Amino acid sequence: MTMGGASLCDSLVAACMSSASHSSGDRLTQFIWPRRSRLVNNCSLHGSQASSRNNNASSSLFESNNTSFNPKQRRFNRASTSGQVTTLEMEKDAMVNKPRRVVVTGMGVETPLGHDPHTFYDNLLQGKSGISHIESFDCSAFPTRIAGEIKSFSTDGLVAPKLSKRMDKFMLYLLTAGKKALEDGGVTGDVMAEFDKSRCGVLIGSAMGGMKVFYDALEALKISYRKMNPFCVPFATTNMGSAMLALDLGWMGPNYSISTACATGNFCILNAANHITRGEADVMLCGGSDSVIIPIGLGGFVACRALSENNDDPTKASRPWDSNRDGFVMGEGAGVLLLEELEHAKKRGATIYAEFLGGSFTCDAYHITEPRPDGAGVILAIEKAVAHAGISKEDINYVNAHATSTPAGDLKEYHALSHCFGQNPELRVNSTKSMIGHLLGASGAVEAVATVQAIKTGWVHPNINLENPDKAVDTKLLVGLKKERLDIKAALSNSFGFGGQNSSIIFAPYK
Repeated sequence: MTMGGASLCDSLVAACMSSASHSSGDRLTQFIWPRRSRLVNNCSLHGSQASSRNNNASSSLFESNNTSFNPKQRRFNRASTSGQVTTLEMEKDAMVNKPRRVVVTGMGVETPLGHDPHTFYDNLLQGKSGISHIESFDCSAFPTRIAGEIKSFSTDGLVAPKLSKRMDKFMLYLLTAGKKALEDGGVTGDVMAEFDKSRCGVLIGSAMGGMKVFYDALEALKISYRKMNPFCVPFATTNMGSAMLALDLGWMGPNYSISTACATGNFCILNAANHITRGEADVMLCGGSDSVIIPIGLGGFVACRALSENNDDPTKASRPWDSNRDGFVMGEGAGVLLLEELEHAKKRGATIYAEFLGGSFTCDAYHITEPRPDGAGVILAIEKAVAHAGISKEDINYVNAHATSTPAGDLKEYHALSHCFGQNPELRVNSTKSMIGHLLGASGAVEAVATVQAIKTGWVHPNINLENPDKAVDTKLLVGLKKERLDIKAALSNSFGFGGQNSSIIFAPYK
């Protein structure tokens, strides 16, 4: 059965709306949604009628309660009907006024070690491993049969059941982590109603996108194109996760995704922060999501010869900087940060977890998968990030390293960190991947959550499985097998990806 444009739009809108079965006002199950019929009509209109409706679409989101709008919102509404682009004036004003600071006010995760930041980090501090034998499919024929697999996952109250059945897991992880970040940040329905949605954006990327949805479509195509899921194209693209979350929330600000392999999360966080500092947004949901623990995903990385084959003891397989490491362990999940402009956060009385200071990107320009031998690209990324943050190298006393448990990658990053910060006796370095594996495009975002949690709690998690350190590593810089107390001045989080993508971002306690 084929599906026309109007009916496809109808299904998307109906499915995208969160379940209304929960009545609690604090649970983000419903937001300020325009009436469903209005959106469906816009999708099915043609010609001048559609043009007329679309010209007023930006103001329709806010017309329910004009009396509660702040001056900026009223200016935006007037602009949508008069043709004046006053949002640009607001951005210009922001550029000439005092620097706009960016703070973290909420976090959400889906990981093998927990589905909220607090449980996730408590398990990290206890040195628990989320790596186990793969259960979602029969992988007995593969040389690698372990992963950081999420065993239990629920979208109840956050994503409509109809949509949950059709979406790829990377999108479901993204949507649930994004809404949990809002809930963690105290953004209830009442708070959301006060937001200027033209200045709220979503930038959550993915390295692999909807690989399961796309693979299933290929299998259906072997029978007939008529068997293909009509959602297979939109639900396979990396940008659609951010788009669906924005559609659900009604957020009309910056909305796109970035895909830079395993550096995706960091790229999205830094670019989201830049939208705020440049005055283009006040609120951004940002991070990364991936889920490719499926036959084609596992097989692809096996073909790259990148994965650990320590199947006998999964919890010992991911061992950054240990001499017995034999490759990385795949993981899955999502991490999302709620970033806000400082004055915006203070005005609504938000709890501020940390301040985002800055970051940087570089390219090795050397090899598809191997790190540059001299480490120049990583060193440059770190030094540029420190400069962008406006601090000195001595201020960095904690690093959440990319360290994936690969023979070459771990050492190259260690040497770069030693080069940049080796003279700092307070420096402590750890790798979250020792316990959850490598979450690909989600890794940087989940590790950013771990970094902010370290700032909040004053504890840094252990490097489990570091039992026989590589001889080229000085363990004085590395966190040991137990958690350690640390008064963090500034924390750096690294993420690197295939293609030589290097990224470093910096957080600090809010003062």
